[in-house]
Order: sequence, then structure tokens, then C-alpha cells
Amino acid sequence: MSEAEGQRERAEPLAHRVPDLAALELLLAVARLGSLGAAAREVGITQPAASSRLRSMERQLGVALVDRSPRGSRLTDAGALVTDWARRVVEAAAAFDAGARALRDRRDSRLRVAASMTIAEYLLPGWLLALHTERPDTAVSLLAGNSAKVAELLLAGEADLGFVEGLTVPTGLDSTVIAQDRLIVVTAPGHPWARRRRPLTAAELAATPLILRERGSGTRQVLDAALGGLARPLMELSSTTAVKASAVSGAGPSVLSELAVGEELATRRLVGIPVADVSLRRDLRAVWPTGHRPTGPARELLSLTRG
Repeated sequence: MSEAEGQRERAEPLAHRVPDLAALELLLAVARLGSLGAAAREVGITQPAASSRLRSMERQLGVALVDRSPRGSRLTDAGALVTDWARRVVEAAAAFDAGARALRDRRDSRLRVAASMTIAEYLLPGWLLALHTERPDTAVSLLAGNSAKVAELLLAGEADLGFVEGLTVPTGLDSTVIAQDRLIVVTAPGHPWARRRRPLTAAELAATPLILRERGSGTRQVLDAALGGLARPLMELSSTTAVKASAVSGAGPSVLSELAVGEELATRRLVGIPVADVSLRRDLRAVWPTGHRPTGPARELLSLTRG
């Protein structure tokens, strides 16, 4: 071989010069069984396909590997040497596969979920119970915070899947709508609004100090957008449960997700107050870092939210 030919061969991609794993596994089976037909059956192909694969490998390598006769198939001297090399390659591939499988298993054995408070408290428990039925060996950790915190955790790589309630998708995240929700104005039964015969106006709601979620929460974002940023906080609390408890105690009116107050409205511990000219509807979204579609248990949980 000339130096130029050698340089061209070295420049050719290795994948073009080395037989693929399927061909090497066939060669090993022929060496072990002494029969091309038996080797074909073991690797799950027809004998003509096995013959074709073996001839292709011989052309690729430029040497005869097997002597075929009516009594069976016997390795040539070159074939015996190639078989020894093939065994090391196949063993290395098996080790590679085992390592990759272990990485997948480790990834798939845990799921880190970040969710804004309303979703974490009122929707996620049911979804996680369904996930446990499907994947009992998956360990789930839940990080609850406002929508801004959910985005922060996802972008820092500290969560695999997130859920938010605001009007917009945080920068750097992709999303899909999983449900719709609406906010409602609620008061304790003794509040004067509970006896109103006509709906509140946006101006009345904006002029009244309210028990509110903190800025950065999806609930607060929707209310501020509806009132043009004019909502007046009587108290700002960092959990839906705390806001609801304060409203039930009679501390003042509040604005909460209808998901959070169904029981209190049914038992008359809270009263819903109609509002005439304010839209308080919102989408609930699953979110993840842009370009990194959920996989493994995160993908399965996402599918369960749409069930």
C-alpha cells in the first residue's frame, strides 16, 4: 500500500472500516456453533441474510473469515484472529450498554418536581399518586414555591419538571397548558360584601385592601394584570393555605384559585363575591428548560396531568 493510500485509509471514518456489532456477533456465533445456519438462528436472522452479512464483512476487511462446506463452517486462520478481536469489541460494547443502562436507571429512579403553591397543594398529590401506581420505584421530591421560584429551580438544573400558574411563561422555559383555572374573590360570611346584591366593580376591588399572595406568585400576577397593578395588599402571605386561613378568620377579603376554596365555599366558611368587569381566568402550565423536552418519569407525569 502506498503512503497516499495509507493516508486516505486513515482519514476514512472508523465506522466505515470496522464491522458493525451485528456482524461481529454473528462471527462469534459461527465460531462457537460451527454452523452458519445455527448461528443465524441464534442471532435471529435467516441463513441467506447471515451469509450476506458474513460476505459483506469479508469484503470490508479484505480477508476470508470462514470456510464453508457441507459439514459446516470453519474459521480460517484470519477468521480465528478476527474472532478474538471481535470478542473484545463485543464485550466492551456490552459493558458500555450496561453502564448506559445504569445511568438511565439512576435517572429514571428519581424525579424532581417544582410547582407553584396552588398546583402543589391541590393538583399534584393526585398526579403523584397515579405516577406511583405506574412507577412504584421512582423517588419523587417536590419543591413548592411561587412561579418565579419554579423558573429559577428549572433553569438551575435543580428540577426536572415544573408547574406554574401565571399569565406568561418565564423566560428560558418551554411550556404546555395542562388545565384552566379562575380566581375568585372570597370573604368570611360576616364581611359586608357577603350581603351585596350587585357584583363588585374593578374599581371597588382595587380600592379595597386585600389579603394577597406575594409578588412573583401566579395568583398575584393574574390579579395585578386584571387591576392594572392597583391591587392593595392588606397582608402579603407566601402560601395559599395561609391566605385562605386569614380570609376564613375574617381578617379581610382575598382572591384565590377556585381549586383552593371549594370546600370552604361548600361549607359557607367563605363566600364567593361576583365581580362585574374583571377577568380572573388563567392557564395552568407545565414548564421545562427550552429545548429539553421531559423524558423518563417527568414525561410520564406530564402525560398524567392531561388524563
